[in-house]
Amino acid sequence: MKYRKRVITLIAFFTLAAAVSRLSAQEPTPGPGGRRGNMREFLGLGPAPDAAAAKKGEPLYKQNCGGCHGVDARGAQAPSLTRSPIVLHDEKGETLAPIIKEGRGGMPGLPNLSQDDVYLISQYIHLQVELAANRGSYGATYGNLRNQITGDAKKGEEFFKSNCANCHSATGDLAKIGAKFPQVLALKSRFLWPSTPGPAKAKVTTPDGQTVAGTVKTNNDFDISLIDAAGNYHYWPRHQVKVEIEDKLTGHRALLPKYSDADINNLAAYLVTLK
Repeated sequence: MKYRKRVITLIAFFTLAAAVSRLSAQEPTPGPGGRRGNMREFLGLGPAPDAAAAKKGEPLYKQNCGGCHGVDARGAQAPSLTRSPIVLHDEKGETLAPIIKEGRGGMPGLPNLSQDDVYLISQYIHLQVELAANRGSYGATYGNLRNQITGDAKKGEEFFKSNCANCHSATGDLAKIGAKFPQVLALKSRFLWPSTPGPAKAKVTTPDGQTVAGTVKTNNDFDISLIDAAGNYHYWPRHQVKVEIEDKLTGHRALLPKYSDADINNLAAYLVTLK
């Protein structure tokens, strides 16, 4: 029974560790039963993007795709590609190629791009997908994730007041969070990678200037639908309208590239004291 609990704990630990380690690293890590192997293989992840190809693909992507999907593929007039099922099922451009070259819906085709160009663009997009989920991109190292308090609670409180207090309160929404999440590992995950609170909201502007706001029902590369405040259902082809998705986690996203290892540990040490 104890062995089984240790195995379950290891699986949970390394699942989160994979999200915070640099996904391009090939560090051997222990798997269940004491075996050692590549972390990506252990977690069943696909091949890491080709970093050199992604670098070559960056200008191609920005020239041909960035105007609609955003320079970092996180969305603009067109949807984010980092959450696209089509992108997530692609590996080396084989799924993206027909869409990029032929177009789909309101997306124009780019037939002049070569297959090599499409491959390079695909690797740049896949790199953005990994960076969007990669804790390593803002300095959270393997050591940060150990389930122990290693930070300075006083410095963590100062960091909280400077960076978090505009949206959160130690005596309000975060009161007793240290009791709710006594495990430091879970607490770090909570503030580093929080889930969106409640259903997504959006505002759609139609070609004639009409705006409709409501709760998102469908949002993908080609369709957007909402339920408005009166309970009415609205649908549009994505390319025909302007879509503004409410992002309640803007502050958290802004902090991701700013956190140092010490900031993460200090903030966790402070939040644990809120009991």
